Amino acid sequence: MTSQKPDPNQLQKILKIKFKDPSLLNQALVHRSSLNESKNKFSESNERFEFLGDAALELWSSTILFSRFPKLAEGELTNLRSLIVRTENLAQVATDLNLGAFLYLSRGEETHGGRLNVSILADSLEALIGALYLDRGFLATGKILDKIFAQSIKNLSSKTHYKDPKSLFQEIAQAKVGTTPQYQIISETGPDHDKIFEAGVYVANKLITSGTGNSKQKAEEAAAINAIKLY
Repeated sequence: MTSQKPDPNQLQKILKIKFKDPSLLNQALVHRSSLNESKNKFSESNERFEFLGDAALELWSSTILFSRFPKLAEGELTNLRSLIVRTENLAQVATDLNLGAFLYLSRGEETHGGRLNVSILADSLEALIGALYLDRGFLATGKILDKIFAQSIKNLSSKTHYKDPKSLFQEIAQAKVGTTPQYQIISETGPDHDKIFEAGVYVANKLITSGTGNSKQKAEEAAAINAIKLY
């Protein structure tokens, strides 16, 4: 399908739904690189849909985890949610849907393997979720997410439940790049009795992301959770 125009109708068959407004699905498949193509009929990329889909996915995953794991504390639920919404997992779900084959990409992005690019796939899945939300509403979209993320939920083993975010990200970083993450307090704001700390997490001496909290430990855990989403 990479050598011909994407056919969103085939994606609808994979999802086993039919969009009430097909233009929403089309818009969700437009990568920003394709806007420079003179033949492209779209004037806007899928990035606004991605923004909406990210929020819908966070709410859906939070609701599912809250319901399925009634004994887990807030921090443990947050940890699990980060595993569901992490870039690598979203890209895998997108791959399972063959989503890359339906994207509108520039010739240059196509040549450089854009249809298999992890970041593009993850972002496009969020855009697709945003389009589903606009077309069907949250409850109907949730039922679709129940199906396409079924394996992700199943993979959340009992052993994973109780790993703190720093330990979990350490495992991920060591598996992917062979090094242990390091944490450093970047800033402190507020009065002594009510300080807010910002911690940065570094992999191979490179700042990956940061997180905030009312203690150094909570800031480092927040940074780890944010890092998990990116890996």
